[in-house]
Amino acid sequence: MPTLPPHALKAVTHLIARRMGSEETEAAQVADHLVRANLAGHDSHGVGMLPTYVRLLHAGLLVPNQTAETVLDAGALLVIDARRGYGQRMAADAVRRAISRSKEIGACVLAFRNSSHIGRIGTYAELAAAEGCAFTAFVNVADHHDVQATYQAAEPRLGTNPFCAAVPGPDGPAVMLDMATTTIAAGKARVAYNKGVPVADGCLIDASGNPTNDPTGFIRDHTGALRAFGTHKGSGLAVMCEIMASAVAGGQGAFHQAKGGVLNSMLATIIDLSKLGDPDKIAADIQAVKSHVKSARPGPGFDEVLTPGEPEKRTTAKRTEQGIEVDDTTWRDIRAAAETLGITAAEFDQTVGANRA
Repeated sequence: MPTLPPHALKAVTHLIARRMGSEETEAAQVADHLVRANLAGHDSHGVGMLPTYVRLLHAGLLVPNQTAETVLDAGALLVIDARRGYGQRMAADAVRRAISRSKEIGACVLAFRNSSHIGRIGTYAELAAAEGCAFTAFVNVADHHDVQATYQAAEPRLGTNPFCAAVPGPDGPAVMLDMATTTIAAGKARVAYNKGVPVADGCLIDASGNPTNDPTGFIRDHTGALRAFGTHKGSGLAVMCEIMASAVAGGQGAFHQAKGGVLNSMLATIIDLSKLGDPDKIAADIQAVKSHVKSARPGPGFDEVLTPGEPEKRTTAKRTEQGIEVDDTTWRDIRAAAETLGITAAEFDQTVGANRA
């Protein structure tokens, strides 16, 4: 597997986004977002998404440089339709507007609709945390075949439907929970398939509804399904993510006819914590919760107790120093996608090579 420094991956991602038609600012945002996902250890939402984005572009299901439609701007309510725009830019722009509104009046509820894949939701929580805001988001995934089987089901009816919540700290989120409501993200099954390794127990069911560790059918044949985490509890949260993002926020739902794209909608709440009380006391209380949780004796097989967001911070530090591994299948797929955009092998290699040092 190639191991590349972050700036090399960012350079080749920027090249591909530009050839897809994105102007400079959008291409830079896409590249930064995807590589930051890899740095955090979420390879499922990193540069491995590029072949999917290129496919969506060719199918007319992703629109670079799109202009969002402001459907409603009414005080603490913002409704924004991304109209299949490039998710990494469209979602970030919408969240920044909501942050600005929350700084004015205390809080903002953002209904963000119909964006092409918005990637790692934690990126937007990080934007809010950097401005001293708490962030929560219910997200759905629509416009393609269902992938999540809810509790008691033998076949899928939902997307991976992420949930995210974060509170600010001195250097980004003090605590951040960013997760799919499936036991693993669909992209993690793709990574396992590309590496030729099984997924962990309890993650997948096959076409008959029986547990399986083999991601081949799910990825190659679109059979079987990812399982909701936590039996009925995770399944219930997945259903609520679907309702909040589609029925409430007004985005496309899993129940609509799919065109083979990837559409995300999101109902997010952004709260300026300085409006709720003394920011120093809130920060101290957040730290007190973390310290209390981490003071527990580690269970068998663990060296310490971690809080949400700590594994990502550690992985980011490690990969920033040591580089990011990209499995061979994913790297071949990225190169093949680049070729469909007219990027020659020599140009691809030159872009990577010039940024390896």
